[in-house]
Amino acid sequence: MPATMSTVLVVDDEVRSQDAMRRTLDEDFSVLTASGADEARTLLEQNEISVILCDQRMPGLTGVAFLKEVRDRWPDTVRIVISGYTDSEDIIAGINDAGIYQYILKPWMPDHLLDTVRNAVEARTLQSEMNRLDLELRTSTPVLRRRTASKMERARSVFDFDRIERAPGSPLDAVCELAARIARYDLSVLVLGESGSGKELLARAVHYASPRAAGPFVVENCAAIPDTLLESELFGHKRGSFTGAFEDHIGLFQRAHGGTLFLDEIGETSAAFQLRLLRVLQEGEVRPVGSPRTVPVDVRVIAATHRDLERRVLEGHFREDLYYRIACVTVNVPPLRERSGDIGPIARRLVSEIGTALGRPAATLSDEALACLMAYPWPGNIRELRNEISRAVALSRDERIDATAFSSRVLQGQMGRTAAAQSLALPANGTLVERLAAIEAMILRETMVRNRWNKSKAAKELGLSRVGLRGKMVRFGLEG
Repeated sequence: MPATMSTVLVVDDEVRSQDAMRRTLDEDFSVLTASGADEARTLLEQNEISVILCDQRMPGLTGVAFLKEVRDRWPDTVRIVISGYTDSEDIIAGINDAGIYQYILKPWMPDHLLDTVRNAVEARTLQSEMNRLDLELRTSTPVLRRRTASKMERARSVFDFDRIERAPGSPLDAVCELAARIARYDLSVLVLGESGSGKELLARAVHYASPRAAGPFVVENCAAIPDTLLESELFGHKRGSFTGAFEDHIGLFQRAHGGTLFLDEIGETSAAFQLRLLRVLQEGEVRPVGSPRTVPVDVRVIAATHRDLERRVLEGHFREDLYYRIACVTVNVPPLRERSGDIGPIARRLVSEIGTALGRPAATLSDEALACLMAYPWPGNIRELRNEISRAVALSRDERIDATAFSSRVLQGQMGRTAAAQSLALPANGTLVERLAAIEAMILRETMVRNRWNKSKAAKELGLSRVGLRGKMVRFGLEG
């Protein structure tokens, strides 16, 4: 048997049970057996045991009582109880007193037993590796300090405001300038904007431009989990505080201590949760669910929502006092349709990033493809643009991405019949020249969409040269 095999000790007073477990495990592990606590104790003293499988009902010491001793003398050995009884007191005692890794009920299934032991061995290996790394960390502080400083500089450069992709003169320039000015001050920030518009990216830039940059940046989407679980996730909980709380859980406020906590979609939270959050922000301390004591936390909160929070305050759906607590400074991120000039730079960057991730050669966007992207209103903002670019990169046969690689939704340039009808409506006001220009733009756009942004076909249909068509597209903002 290879020396690299981990050793498993089976403790059971029934020989048939010992043999059954040995047959299940011996292809993957070195298996030792014992009929009672005394024999098992001797084997533990003589061998390095990775996992111990112990029957609960044995003559003399019970399994839990013996494993409590194992926990004290051989704490690195992973402890598993096997029992034919479901006495809740035994289970609770095993978890609390003996630090039981798993409680397996008889009759056990071979595959389940084998998977459990494999996972236990892996857990022990990972714990040993963590202990080794902790030792190395304590002996290499100068090296780690240099590495940490280097990584911090890289993080700052990656998440710098200048790395937020945009065109010269973009509406985002003013947004980033405001965010950069307030980043250095420890003030709460409320970021407003539609879903997918880049609120989290802006929040990261604020964090890494702040004095808290060396601390953690922790993210939680408040709309992604139920309200009761959100409290546990953010504030933590104590073992046994509710059904399923098998161990203590450190909340995200504590994990973000010394850094920044980004609470996305805060407008979706309930009144009860808003009250608890307000108390945390006012008092600078959290009380884990089920705990009698509070824990001090030093956290900067950046909140975000696609909702109009001022309106929700007036409607009674959001606490006014919490609103003023999180909205010391408000930053509005405009949707992609209001900064169409940014579509080109963002799309080119996404083509490069996604191509690298998919293992595709470097690709470029054709003029027609870029014009098609700029003509679409992007209700899903950058997130939708990323999905569309991913699709186009995957479907393109060569290194030049044409408009035909986009979905029909983007090719049509509209979100539905209502939007299409609105786009075809005649302008209601303006001079004759302005109205004629608007009609010309609609005809040009409709022709381009119908010809799938093929300039040659559209120019022929409209009786224009390609140069003339291109000039009109630039004039009406349909050319990248």
